Amino acid sequence: MSSADDDLAPVIPLFGGAARADVRLDDHEETAPVEPDADEIRERAEEALVRKLRAKQLSVSEARSVLRENDLDRDSIDDVIDEFLRRSYLDDHTLASLLVTSGSERKGQGRIALARSLAQRGIPRDIIDNALEELPDDDAERALEFARSKASGMSRLDYDTALRRLHGQLARRGYGGSIAMDAARTALSEVGVRRATSRSFGAPSSGVRFVDSE
Repeated sequence: MSSADDDLAPVIPLFGGAARADVRLDDHEETAPVEPDADEIRERAEEALVRKLRAKQLSVSEARSVLRENDLDRDSIDDVIDEFLRRSYLDDHTLASLLVTSGSERKGQGRIALARSLAQRGIPRDIIDNALEELPDDDAERALEFARSKASGMSRLDYDTALRRLHGQLARRGYGGSIAMDAARTALSEVGVRRATSRSFGAPSSGVRFVDSE
């Protein structure tokens, strides 16, 4: 006699005994994998791109790379890019402006470093140039501001070492030539690092370093 619980029990197929005789499987019969159609591939690629865009803004070039990684063909990639541009999901001009503002104000980058950073994101050169034109022509001021932030930690170094290190840091941030050198020299002089001079030319070094007086 069965109980009420027996009536609610799940039906689980048996794989041994008599049940094996009831089910005949052809060992040579295989289910062919279902290949996704073009619409499914495009939908998956678009979803992958949207997920990326939710994390950060992408350039058109970066968006194309995401779509290629998801097996979308060239014509479909162009269609998706056009659609995302129309909806303003992608905008290289806006992205370039944001990167220039962030790089100059938060990271203290100069024009050279900014241009390099935008190019690495796949932004076209003409758009990079337009974005840099919006930047005030104050590289010298920003270079000096950055140099001042680093010079205080170099007050114990000799002048030549401090100048070389500070100039290198400025160069890596896109400040080159006389702008970097002037900023480094000014910042070091402000924290009291001076070029060493001897008492008399040709005199043997005594191991004592003298500095120029104000």
